[in-house]
Amino acid sequence: MAELTQNEKRLLAVLDKEKKADAQRLAGLLSTTSEAVVQWAHLAQDRGLVSVERILIKEFDYTEEGKQYTRDGLPETQLLRMIRPGTTLSDLQKQATFKIGFGQLRKKGHVKVEGTSVVKVPGASTDEDEAALKNPSGNNPKTKEFIKRGILKETETVRYIIAITPEGLAIARKGLDLREETGTLSREQIISGEWKNLNIRRYDINKLPKRAYPGKTHPYQRLIDEMRQIFLEMGFIEIHGGLVQSSFWNFDALFQPQDHPAREMQDTFYLKECMGLPTCWESVKAMHENGGETSSTGWGGIWKKEKAEQCVLRTHTTSISIQHLAAHPEPPVKAFCIDRVYRREAIDPTHTPEFEQLEGIVMDKGVGFTHLLGFLKEFYQRMGFEGVRFRPGYFPYTEPSVEPEVWVDGLGWVEMGGAGIFRQEVTEPFGIRYPVLAWGLGVSRVAMLRMGLKDLRLLYKSDISWIRNSPIYRPANKVVGGKT
Repeated sequence: MAELTQNEKRLLAVLDKEKKADAQRLAGLLSTTSEAVVQWAHLAQDRGLVSVERILIKEFDYTEEGKQYTRDGLPETQLLRMIRPGTTLSDLQKQATFKIGFGQLRKKGHVKVEGTSVVKVPGASTDEDEAALKNPSGNNPKTKEFIKRGILKETETVRYIIAITPEGLAIARKGLDLREETGTLSREQIISGEWKNLNIRRYDINKLPKRAYPGKTHPYQRLIDEMRQIFLEMGFIEIHGGLVQSSFWNFDALFQPQDHPAREMQDTFYLKECMGLPTCWESVKAMHENGGETSSTGWGGIWKKEKAEQCVLRTHTTSISIQHLAAHPEPPVKAFCIDRVYRREAIDPTHTPEFEQLEGIVMDKGVGFTHLLGFLKEFYQRMGFEGVRFRPGYFPYTEPSVEPEVWVDGLGWVEMGGAGIFRQEVTEPFGIRYPVLAWGLGVSRVAMLRMGLKDLRLLYKSDISWIRNSPIYRPANKVVGGKT
């Protein structure tokens, strides 16, 4: 058994004489509070040295109204005393107790109204009620009635009965060192040798300290910050934009046809308001209808300006990237954006109508497809995914296009997003003459893999236990698993 604390020893010494007592009495004998005694007793109980019995005591007290009724009688009692042959209802209505008292008398069948007169029913009495008021009891239904009427109030107090066990008695009988404990030693005590005569407090070096839960950043936000830092270290700048975008920037500027399924109401959140278009809209219109000044034939048909003016909650952060490029058409450009996007998705463990996307663009002289793959591989390996590969993909605004995949032990290859080089139909209307590498990556998918989650919704819930217990770490290689 671990060493007893000094307070446990003091408690056992008193119980050696008392055998059994409530916490209030023990507090007086030990010159402390009953709360402290209960705390010591629970420690000793864990060692099997004492038993602790918790008793809940219900008590009743009078409200101010109840105190008045104990002096003057209940309202119904006061009215009942007034009723004589010939007493009228108007006579009773003059009394301050009429509203409460008369209702109680009629409810209990003590009176009846005959015309304008009030007649007392033979045998009517409130003596039983008065007796119940003077001696409230939890077993008496009248007590509950008085509580409901606001005449009585119920309070609960807890009483602790502490008794020494045979094991505790055996230890107490062996003798307890009740000298005051010393937790620290002074230089003088050590030099003089006084420490030899002191009762030095023992410390259990194997005992874990109480777990602390200091404030910390949400696990999902930590991962987003980690992604942000990686791109900043690679020389990118971070860009931002509005949650509400015109369909022009969200779709048309990216050479997405106006009849594309992604623009349907069931996939996109549309707003009632419309937004004006930039001066370059005619170049985009020409690109859609006939390919403009490029060798492309465009999509054909008639491009509608009013459709491009419709406002949407952005469905991707690429709308921010293309606006940045339009404002900075000359190289070099290295920018990224980590922000929330919105789509009409049915909520399930792997889909939510709002989620985060990581967008990146690089525009410079001489950059090409291998540079794109290099940026993405570097990013995922810094995130702890050693195995990275690329598969051919298709997206309306990039050519060639790829889908990066990472290897995860137990899952195999997992697709992580889309990437490619912007088509000339995207860059030409804005006067961009150099290659633009672009990617859009799922942030929540990385989070689920890194944190071992099977339900995407956990990232957005305020689960205090999960937030407290989630580790804070910076991953090294092979954190998630590797495959070449």
